[in-house]
Amino acid sequence: MANRLTDSLSPYLRQHADNPVDWFEWGEEAFAQARRRDVPIFLSVGYAACHWCHVMAHECFEDEQVARALNAGWVSVKVDREERPDIDAVYMLATQAMTGQGGWPMTVLITPDGEPFFAGTYLPKPQLLQLLDAAGTAWREDHERLMASASSIAGQLAGIADPGPGTPVDEEQVALAVHSLRTNFDDARAGFGGAPKFPPSMTLEHLLRHHARTGDADALAMVERTCEAMARGGIHDQLAGSFARYSVDSQWVVPHFEKMLYDNALLLRVYTHWYRQTGSPLAARVAGSTADFLLRDLRTGDGGFASALDADTSVDGHSVEGATYVWTPAQLVEVLGQDDGARAARLLEVTPEGTFEHGASTLQLLHDPHDPQWWEDVRTRLLTARDERPQPALDGKVVTSWNGLAIAALADTGVTLQRPELVEAAATAARLVLAEHLVDGRLRRTSLAGRVGGAPAVLDDHGNLAEGLLALHRATGETAWLEQAARILDLAVRHFHDADGWHDTPVDGEALITRPRGRTDNAEPSGVSAIAGALLTHSALAGDTGYRALAEEAVASQSRIITHDPRFAGWALAQAEAMLDGPRQVAIVGEDEGGSGPLRAVAQASPAPGLVIVTGPPDAPGEPLLADRPLVDGLTTAYVCRGFVCDRPVTDAESLQQALARDA
Repeated sequence: MANRLTDSLSPYLRQHADNPVDWFEWGEEAFAQARRRDVPIFLSVGYAACHWCHVMAHECFEDEQVARALNAGWVSVKVDREERPDIDAVYMLATQAMTGQGGWPMTVLITPDGEPFFAGTYLPKPQLLQLLDAAGTAWREDHERLMASASSIAGQLAGIADPGPGTPVDEEQVALAVHSLRTNFDDARAGFGGAPKFPPSMTLEHLLRHHARTGDADALAMVERTCEAMARGGIHDQLAGSFARYSVDSQWVVPHFEKMLYDNALLLRVYTHWYRQTGSPLAARVAGSTADFLLRDLRTGDGGFASALDADTSVDGHSVEGATYVWTPAQLVEVLGQDDGARAARLLEVTPEGTFEHGASTLQLLHDPHDPQWWEDVRTRLLTARDERPQPALDGKVVTSWNGLAIAALADTGVTLQRPELVEAAATAARLVLAEHLVDGRLRRTSLAGRVGGAPAVLDDHGNLAEGLLALHRATGETAWLEQAARILDLAVRHFHDADGWHDTPVDGEALITRPRGRTDNAEPSGVSAIAGALLTHSALAGDTGYRALAEEAVASQSRIITHDPRFAGWALAQAEAMLDGPRQVAIVGEDEGGSGPLRAVAQASPAPGLVIVTGPPDAPGEPLLADRPLVDGLTTAYVCRGFVCDRPVTDAESLQQALARDA
């Protein structure tokens, strides 16, 4: 018998629609029910592609005994963290404060006023039943003390959530951050930290920008070693392109197999920018295949981008992690024949012992094959055979923020690799999000199959979408994208900024026990980092000093994290690099809007951090950078500027290239 989650817009909540647990979605109905029955709330937070969420669902939420205990003594609320990042942020803060760690599924016991009194993550059935029994007894027999404890915890969270004022980020602080990253770099295996090891996409972007601005060879070396290690490891899908969420080991061999849109969008941009700086063939290959993955496997029917592919594959009614992706030597021989199968096993590190489970191996490509044509034939045959296996489920919801990241990445990659179809795919996604997610003048967080969700967009939705629109402006030269970005940024400033700085939720949003304002760049850019980058870029294009000041304030608010743990401030540091560089502005007059002339090609190839480009006729409407920029001797002319103060104009590609290099 289906429960209340049947009609949910969230694919994650729908996964629980047939549970015997009497689930509620987050909302007043659940809290009113808890108050009426005088029972606490069992809050479970996860997401559709989460492996351990599936494990707990099978062990606990599909179990009749657990369901009876929950239904009798609790109001059970299920939340999709990707649909409601605000709820997730508040209770993850509680979980980390109470346990010293966090993760999903997240299990929190809260009062009917939303105040937490227990927090944890994955709980197997026996432990969960013990918890429900003990907490239920405490609720009934020691109610006053439990409520006082919950109220005290909620009060402490409010203090933790307020990071306090920051300080402007200067050249010395950025240099110290790079030094700290070098100290924490894994010289043996690349990347940062041990197992599990996550792709440090935003830190890599920061280091690329730092190298472009300063010429720091160590910064580039950390990028190149990490990008190559990831690209050759099992975390990278050697057959279809793209990256898994993280590696469970420290050597990038065995991934946690879920594939997230935000990871692949961020990494696509990193590999594209690595190629732009160095011309690395590996960077170009990985960027191209990752872009192909986005269009082939995550693009929705209406042109947006879906959130994720699941970590698990359903095999004979059972969820099996990685079943789609791993191989044994015998399976290679079955597809390729004896000779090619044995040769492929050696190339891809597929051993009789296996690198994964049950003698299977993930695929690694530790060196380029001597015969690229042979490898391409083998790769195609293996991918065709793999496509016939059971496939992981798709979380088809379109998230505003992550589509913004994908739009920016595809626009950049399309220009850099000269693949106009990627720029057009980015534009199609942008048109979709603007058409469907802007409702009554406000931005929404998600949609599914053309149905927009009710959850309001948070700060990172505004920042990342605006970033994508500005990248489209850079790629196409079309003024309309600049205008749409300004619209989104104006909404952000109006609803998310006040005298205390930036908040993750709008001023008129749902009142939770504390108003979240995250400052760490973790799996994706924090809201404040995302908005800083978009504000900075727009200010460079439009000359809006107010936007520039807001961007500087946003980066300054992260100064403590930049100082103490720069690994979790990668996107903020990337914006700081752009600020320290200007960012540089290139105004090209005499080329058509969105044209592909030689001067624009040189400008687009520049790795300068945060560089903006505008082309068009002199004094073109809507483009302040083109104002008072005349042609020189009737020729197409480029001006390299900072803060609208320009160097001597140039009229040929070589001179522009020299000007951009000299200005570094």
